Amino acid sequence: MIWFDGTIRPDGPIPLDPGDRGLLLGDGVFETVGVFHRKPFALADHLESLAAGAAALGFAVPMAMVEQAVADLVAAMAAPHGALRITVSRGVGQRGLAPPADPKPVVLAGLSPWTPAMAGVPVRLATVAIRRNESSPLSRLKSLAYLDNVLMLAQARDKGADDALVLNTQGRVTGSAMANLFMIKNGTVVTPPVSEGLRPGIMRTVAIRLFDAIERPIDPEDLDGAALFLTNSLRLLSPVMELDGRAMTPLAPDYAAKTLAACGL
Repeated sequence: MIWFDGTIRPDGPIPLDPGDRGLLLGDGVFETVGVFHRKPFALADHLESLAAGAAALGFAVPMAMVEQAVADLVAAMAAPHGALRITVSRGVGQRGLAPPADPKPVVLAGLSPWTPAMAGVPVRLATVAIRRNESSPLSRLKSLAYLDNVLMLAQARDKGADDALVLNTQGRVTGSAMANLFMIKNGTVVTPPVSEGLRPGIMRTVAIRLFDAIERPIDPEDLDGAALFLTNSLRLLSPVMELDGRAMTPLAPDYAAKTLAACGL
C-alpha cells in the first residue's frame, strides 16, 4: 500500500512533480519502521530521527502529515505485521542546487509485507572497497542520497556475500551497507561510535541498552575471533556467520531472543 497526498493507493504510479528535489538531487530523508502486531515499533524515536535528519538538511518535516500517513496505513493493514517506509522530500525547487526559501516538503509512505521469519537471518559479510566518509554529514543521516550503500551491497554480492562490511577513510569499521554492527569479544559488546561515520539506527540504540554495549573505534583486525551481529529495523538482530569467506564465532541464541522480546515478538 502507498500513502500519498492524503490518499491510500493499493500500488502503482503516483503523480510526482518533475522539479521535486528528492527525485532530482536526493534532497530528503527517510525512515524504515517495523510494524509488529499492528503497532509501529519505537515510532516516536523514528519520527524524531526523521525530523533531525531533515533539520540537518535545512527543512522541517510536516509531522502532522507524516503521523496521518502512518495512522492511515496501519489502520488499513490486513496482516498483523508490516514494513513501513516514510519518505520526505524537500519538495519542488528552482533549477540548480540552492534550496527554495520556502520549501513545501512532500510525504510519501508505503507499507510492505513483513514476517518474523525475516528477523534474525544469519548473514555473510564481505569487506568492500568503497569507504564511508566520516567527515560527511550524510554518513550520519538516512538521506535519499543512498547510492553509496547500493554500490556497497552490489560489491559484497559480487563476492558471494549477503551484505558489505564497510570501513571509513581511516580504515576502521563503520558497519554494513544496511545495518549497524556489533562485536562481542572477551565478554564485552562493542559498537563503533557515530563519529566513525555511521547512521545511529533505532535498533542500534535498543541493542546498546539491552546488551550494555560500549562505543569505541573498531579496527578490522579486532574482528578476528569475535562474534558479530548486525541490527536494523527489519532484520532486528542478525548474527554474522562469515566474514570474507572465513567462519565467525557463533553468536549465543539469547541475543536474538532478547531482541525479539524487546520488540514484542
